[in-house]
Amino acid sequence: MSFGKNLQYLRQLSAGMTQEALAEKMNVSRQTISKWEMDAANPEIDKALELCKVFNCSLDNLFRDEMDQHSSAYTNLRVEEVSGFRYVEHTVISTEPESDALDRVSKYAKENGIDAPRVIGWDFPRLSIEQINVFKMHGYTAAWILPDGLVPGGLEVKEQPAHKYAAIHIEKPFDNPFVTIPGAYHTLGDYMRTNGLVYVENEVIPCFETSGETMDVFMACR
Repeated sequence: MSFGKNLQYLRQLSAGMTQEALAEKMNVSRQTISKWEMDAANPEIDKALELCKVFNCSLDNLFRDEMDQHSSAYTNLRVEEVSGFRYVEHTVISTEPESDALDRVSKYAKENGIDAPRVIGWDFPRLSIEQINVFKMHGYTAAWILPDGLVPGGLEVKEQPAHKYAAIHIEKPFDNPFVTIPGAYHTLGDYMRTNGLVYVENEVIPCFETSGETMDVFMACR
């Protein structure tokens, strides 16, 4: 763990805050911020508490966590307005549901004349304790984003209104997916907390991933 790396990580999450800008907030010199980030010095307790207020974090976050553990895997942290869309979804509950769910919605698209569909997905949360602990199952929902004007026959179409999302890009999500993808959600959570964004669960799809060789992860916010 490194206080200096954590501080640099939090500063960069804060809309690319410069050392000069942080120094001004803290009423210290830029050189002091530089020394902190290089682990050449630690702040006094009052300054450490002030840092917690600036970045909306705890002392444990600052001094004990490895907050930037996977940060090199991620780029293009941002907030964007995702336009409203219509979609068809399919949920699979099994020991490895992702590929089956994605294959099914891709089949829906192909049956409707779309060979390269836009597909997103997210974990399906409503499983029983027995399914999770005894049968080692988990759930995954894949959704095909419908092109404008297309009305697929025999499928339930759902609609999502435009909404604000925090998002992050992963260039190689499947090199180490069980670390990199959960780490993206963790990094987005840090980004949202640091920038005063509130996670939204009920109004829209709360979080989702794009499907492909690269990936973008989205978390609904306000």
